[in-house]
Amino acid sequence: MTDSAPKPPLPAPGDVCTPDPRPGRVREAHDLTAPDHDDELQQVYAWLALSPVERAFTRAVDDAIRYVLDGSRTGRFDLMSPDVDSDERASVGTKLQYRILNELNLVKEPPLDTTILGIPVELKATVRSNWMIPTEGQCEICLLVQVDPAGARHRAFLMRTHRAWLRDGANKDGKRGVVSAALVQYALPILDWTPLPPEPLKRLTQPQLDVVFAPRAGQTERLTALFGYLPNVIMPRSSIETVCAGNRDPMRRARQAKPLVAGRHGLTLLCGTWREDLELATSRGFDISGDAWVALTPEALVRPETA
Repeated sequence: MTDSAPKPPLPAPGDVCTPDPRPGRVREAHDLTAPDHDDELQQVYAWLALSPVERAFTRAVDDAIRYVLDGSRTGRFDLMSPDVDSDERASVGTKLQYRILNELNLVKEPPLDTTILGIPVELKATVRSNWMIPTEGQCEICLLVQVDPAGARHRAFLMRTHRAWLRDGANKDGKRGVVSAALVQYALPILDWTPLPPEPLKRLTQPQLDVVFAPRAGQTERLTALFGYLPNVIMPRSSIETVCAGNRDPMRRARQAKPLVAGRHGLTLLCGTWREDLELATSRGFDISGDAWVALTPEALVRPETA
């Protein structure tokens, strides 16, 4: 058995880059420039460095995933579930572009997806291991966001995606992936792997899920079981709506579960919409702002200074 042929060296700054032809636009060959000497890239990078990218991207990714799952209608809460097909999973990237623009107070405008400091920027997001760069994004500044649904995390880079740093193989639309070695050498990290907000429903075992999502049981009964299974776990409104998918007024049903949660499980159910509950939860180290809920054990209710 003979060894496979060695890969050609990755084009480096000073080498010539020739973009793929694109109808209606002249694409000229040019010299590759190192990121440190790319003035436009550095300007955009500096702007992003002063922006709240961790908060903005986390909210954008979480919102895009929840939008695709549509839990309040479908009862789905895990993007990696067999109930979510591959096309839906891939659509997170498309939804995410607009949410990032909104979070960073940017507008959608040509010639690419947006402009930062007057510099055109392409936004590409993926839930896979690579980004597919269209011909119009070749040799342009690209903000690359990667979502890892299985690991519940995301990260981002800024890179001028020169054609020379893209893969030779293209898909049917002419899009090309980023060469992994080029990403390592020539992309500027914007955000390292960052966790997404936890989805507490993922903590349930299959038998527990069968109870919480039992089709013939009432909402109040199922929510009572949910809070009993997950004491001292903050439950966002979206999780409650997912459990009660397709039903009306799930928050009222959650309120009705308060005495049942206390009587059956010995837990104190608190809701972030009520000031007294919010203050009590906050004093015990639980942030239930934004309509979140938590069922506290007697031990968790003890004031920290007296514990």
